[in-house]
Amino acid sequence: MQLDEATRLREEDPFTDRLTAVGGTTIVVHRSRFEVDLNRPREASVYRSPEDAWGLRLWRAPLPDSEVTRSRQLYDEFYATLRRQLDEMAARGPFVVLDLHSYNHRRDGADVPPAPVEANPDVNIGTGSVDQPHWRGLVERFIDDLARQEVAGHRLDVRENIRFRGGELSRWVNQSYGSRGCALAIEFKKLFMDEWTGALDEKHLGELQHALADTVQGLTDELRCLTSR
Repeated sequence: MQLDEATRLREEDPFTDRLTAVGGTTIVVHRSRFEVDLNRPREASVYRSPEDAWGLRLWRAPLPDSEVTRSRQLYDEFYATLRRQLDEMAARGPFVVLDLHSYNHRRDGADVPPAPVEANPDVNIGTGSVDQPHWRGLVERFIDDLARQEVAGHRLDVRENIRFRGGELSRWVNQSYGSRGCALAIEFKKLFMDEWTGALDEKHLGELQHALADTVQGLTDELRCLTSR
């Protein structure tokens, strides 16, 4: 790889693992997306050219097929593990997956104004693959509960399908489990850190964690309603 560490980190989701503490069951990926991107379809999960990775020149030489094969094996192992876990949950009743990510809003440079707020909410909820009639009540409850939270001195700006509609992981969960399981793709704008220096605002991230934790009861209530239908 020819990317420097700062550039690589800027394109990853640092610190979002801390937000998973709100869940009863957690899965945290300790692999770089440049090794295998679990949120893309299998055939596109390994970046081979700049077109695959926001124009970044990744490799000093063409990536060997053996490396692509190894990365795809990791991909298969992850989804097999995830299926085993979710099958167990589905056997007990309906469930929700909070698919946590973060996104850059200062791509043009450290000294350039951030991307416009109008198209870049504090939290983007991707529901492009969700079965809307079945899960609509739960989706709206989650968005409403999160939007009531105050972080960094203001109410969170939470909107649906503005920047992202959800990637492969949420699509796979929603297609595989239908009315049994719902995956919400949640993208936090990197207001909790400086995406160019990598410096973390501990207080901001802690407030985000509390805000997300406060949505759990509402999700639980909505799941109970679905169970009793």
